[in-house]
Amino acid sequence: MTFAADALRGRSVTVKVPATSANLGPGFDTLGLALALYDELRVSVRDEPGATVEVIGVGAGEVPTDETNLVVRAIAHTFASVGHPLPGLDLVARNTIPHGRGMGSSGAAIVSGIMAAKGLLEGVVEFDAQSLLALANDMEGHPDNVAPALFGGLTIAWVTPEGPQFKKLIVHRGVSPLVLVPSHVMSTALARSLQPESVPHEDAVFNVSRSALLVAALIQSPELLHAATEDKLHQSYRASAMPETNRLITLLRERGFAAVVSGAGPSILVLCSDPSQRLAAAELVASEAETDWQPLMLAVDFKGATVSAVATESADTPAA
Repeated sequence: MTFAADALRGRSVTVKVPATSANLGPGFDTLGLALALYDELRVSVRDEPGATVEVIGVGAGEVPTDETNLVVRAIAHTFASVGHPLPGLDLVARNTIPHGRGMGSSGAAIVSGIMAAKGLLEGVVEFDAQSLLALANDMEGHPDNVAPALFGGLTIAWVTPEGPQFKKLIVHRGVSPLVLVPSHVMSTALARSLQPESVPHEDAVFNVSRSALLVAALIQSPELLHAATEDKLHQSYRASAMPETNRLITLLRERGFAAVVSGAGPSILVLCSDPSQRLAAAELVASEAETDWQPLMLAVDFKGATVSAVATESADTPAA
């Protein structure tokens, strides 16, 4: 299908997308949590073709500022999916999600672009939750990384012959996430390359039990978080690539904290059952770490990605 380009002239939208932490220990490639740390984006349609990107904050001077930018590619992918030609675009991205730290920065960029396209096409094409997830998964490849960014809260993601699926759950108000962010980065591709092609049957059973328990702990019984975050499927295989992450997680868990690798790492997610426990975990890492780790005491985001139209002044509006 095709549409008149004039329908989008003058449109401008703002998008806000949360950081995420995937896996959460045992829930490898399945569970994800949205965190209240946000990338914000403004996209405006212009008459000239092509795209310009201004990046403020994280990634400034590092990420592409033309059509190869991941956000622009996500917008283009969404437009192409409905047969609409991509208009000229001006983007301003205000980023706070750390890059290469296991907090979903690439997933947030993809979701930002998809949501921006959704907003620009409002009234021309409509997208439901399922189609948004499918578009994001087309580019990211793992729905657990994009589902919480899109929908917020705790998400369970899985793939069927009909495409990726998700279930959103509301996290118990007693859960207090702490993310410990190091100065060094980690390649997701490298982390995945360390995974074996098969695992022992008893390890698979172990993780099935812990994943089920983790869902219960996060939505109903936070006192079970330490036991529920045990894992035998992925963290030990990746430990050699991030030794300090592994050392600190071991230390935290020995002291009773529910510490896991955040996403592909190297950041650490500590799922605390109250704010005082979160402070104690941050103090322990500050005293024991060999390098600098930034503690981020974050709330769970319950909304997920949001998009809103930017009001444009009428030509008849007098100047202030």
